[in-house]
Amino acid sequence: MFYTNFPNTDIKSSMLGFGCMRLPVKDGKIDEAEAIRMIRHAIDSGVNYIDTAYPYHGGESEIIVGKALQDGYREKVTLATKLPCWNVHKHEDMMAILDEQLQKLQTDHMDFYLMHAMNAQRLEEMQQYDYKSFLDEALAQGKIRYPAFSFHDGYDAFMKILNDYDWKMCQVQMNILDDENQCTLEGIRQAGKKGVGVVIMEPLRGGLMANPPKAVVEAYAQFEAKRSPVEWAFRYLYTMPEVKCILSGMSTWEQLVDNLNIFDLEKQPELSDEEKALYGKVKETYISLTKTRCTGCRYCQPCPMGVAIPHIFQNYDTSLLRAQGSYKAGYAKVIADEHDASRCVQCGQCEAACPQHLPIIQYLQEIHEECK
Repeated sequence: MFYTNFPNTDIKSSMLGFGCMRLPVKDGKIDEAEAIRMIRHAIDSGVNYIDTAYPYHGGESEIIVGKALQDGYREKVTLATKLPCWNVHKHEDMMAILDEQLQKLQTDHMDFYLMHAMNAQRLEEMQQYDYKSFLDEALAQGKIRYPAFSFHDGYDAFMKILNDYDWKMCQVQMNILDDENQCTLEGIRQAGKKGVGVVIMEPLRGGLMANPPKAVVEAYAQFEAKRSPVEWAFRYLYTMPEVKCILSGMSTWEQLVDNLNIFDLEKQPELSDEEKALYGKVKETYISLTKTRCTGCRYCQPCPMGVAIPHIFQNYDTSLLRAQGSYKAGYAKVIADEHDASRCVQCGQCEAACPQHLPIIQYLQEIHEECK
């Protein structure tokens, strides 16, 4: 494990962070014992950055993380959670939610407290609720140590938010496919210039890059250095000097052990020109083979009509990437379960919530016509 220093803070962080959005699940709920075992093993192995949020696992993630950080583990980590901005309807709501989260996490302070899923519209809403004075007050009371934001929008919106407050960290989506999407690589560079540490989410694009198509595997295999697709995906990110932590949503013990081995480095490496060319080839291959590029974040859920949007999109893309030829058999089960796209009434709620700004309604219609 190697460690980085967040600029303008006293935080020294492991480059690998434990993201608690995809904890192990058993019988539809978090497998509490296994989740706590994994989180504590990660900490014992050198991981000292734990990330959660109010809505993760239906509100249960913060509770489980709070339990995992008992017995002296809280003092060993940088703890980050997020304000669900969509639940704020007046200024006072922000402090009330923070106090609730402190109780759930069984702590008296958050190290990083993020305005969750910020975009251009949400910035205007939070400005109306005077989010700056809330953060100032929470800082003064010691309830949070450093203000931050997570982001899902385009470059212009990112820069507007970045320059709106004295942030100490920003959490952004970045991976091989998103260098020109979301905040973009230029946005990451601008954050670095401003002295704002960058935390990466969705480094594997919702797991898409963990099991790549044959063409991507072949591209990697031609390179002299032999690395797994997961290691290649992480390497793309941890060579960036602005990046201080990479979150991985680990759902199994095997994923945790694999990640600990991948991040067992003495220093931050640099990409060679040959590696940069390889990543360009890999990106082109992925784009040529996929349709929706859904990350499975589930911000579009629940659909009021019960359409299983991320399930449909991710399984459709997977069928393309794995050259299965058709998603018809899988989609037939979705139809049988009454979660198919024919139930969509085009209300637009999903598209308004989608951090990727995907044309969800259009994709649903096209997939339904192809696979029904």
